[in-house]
Amino acid sequence: MRWLFFLGLVIVSEGLIIHRIPLKKGKSLRHNLREQGLLKDFLKRHPRNHATKYFSSSVVTEESGEPLTNYMDVAYFGTIRIGNPPQEFTVLFDTGSSNLWVPSIYCSSPACSNHNLFDPLKSFSFQPTGRTMAIQYGSGSMTGFLAYDTVQIGDILDSNQAFGLSVSEPGSALSYTPFNGILGLAYPSIVVSDATPVFDNMWDQGLLSQDVFAVYLSSDEQKGSMVMFGGVDPSYYQGNLNWVPVSDPRYWQISLDSITMNGEIIGCEGGCPGIVDTGTSLLTGPPSFITSIQSHIGASQDSNGEYVVSCDSIDILPDIIYVINGIEYPIPAGAYIQHAQDTCFSGFEPMALPSAREEVWILRDVFLHLYFAVFDRANNQVGLAPTA
Repeated sequence: MRWLFFLGLVIVSEGLIIHRIPLKKGKSLRHNLREQGLLKDFLKRHPRNHATKYFSSSVVTEESGEPLTNYMDVAYFGTIRIGNPPQEFTVLFDTGSSNLWVPSIYCSSPACSNHNLFDPLKSFSFQPTGRTMAIQYGSGSMTGFLAYDTVQIGDILDSNQAFGLSVSEPGSALSYTPFNGILGLAYPSIVVSDATPVFDNMWDQGLLSQDVFAVYLSSDEQKGSMVMFGGVDPSYYQGNLNWVPVSDPRYWQISLDSITMNGEIIGCEGGCPGIVDTGTSLLTGPPSFITSIQSHIGASQDSNGEYVVSCDSIDILPDIIYVINGIEYPIPAGAYIQHAQDTCFSGFEPMALPSAREEVWILRDVFLHLYFAVFDRANNQVGLAPTA
């Protein structure tokens, strides 16, 4: 099979077109807060609750607190353009949510003061709806209104796309994030304000060859990272894709068999749900299991409440293995221990769920650095393979 690369496209001889959008790596919110000595106070005032993103109502108020704390470890962003003539925004491609939104010129929150703001008056294709919208992320929110315009993603011109424009982004967290907004890639069943998600709108307009998208995240900045729409480029992974059925078509939720370390099960005994989420970095699970993992790897809390590990332990700690659909996916210590400012931190973090919920694990960037992921909407499945 012959592959040709030009202008951000991959064209296969059979006529399949894969639209590739480069992702850039930047400093995360946590990194920026840590550098400025603000992390301890931030975490004290706004404890994170990852479960809110997955298991709470979308209706929020302006008093909901700090926005987007689920995203404080994210470091990968892509560029899109909205309107005619186009206005440029850096967004997080998030498989854990379904809406597209960016800040607007009508936003008076301090968090909007140092980000690109969409100006409806400068786009001749802008269409207001008169409908409000509100989205909750972690312990915070954004509120605004829904509109339609052309959205350009790489070479794709997605016309008549519903998107949100923020009017309020309570708190200060977004002041320290390098992205302007979020482009959700989860299922339409969790979309807010009945907006058609970007991926669905592109497919409905016949802009994609296949009803799939894929994510390649590289820790090597020279190699670069990529999100691709409409097909899969096999040069980004090794071997064959292992397909896992989606068990709950809201998020990209699949079934895990177990999580092991040194041949012993340390989580998910008997099977449990796992959500593949590009929207943040750390591997997340129930507090009791995460506490046990922190103990196994010798992690202890520092004055900020973060779990630190001896950097020397990277060479001696064992792999933590996620078993999915009978296939082992090892996470070596070099991946689940992260370097920052001459200190090493654990890549695991607890997620408290409502008591009625079963054990749920979130597979995030730490996992996706190692495993190429294909999100197949046509067959409701996720394909995984080691990155090339």
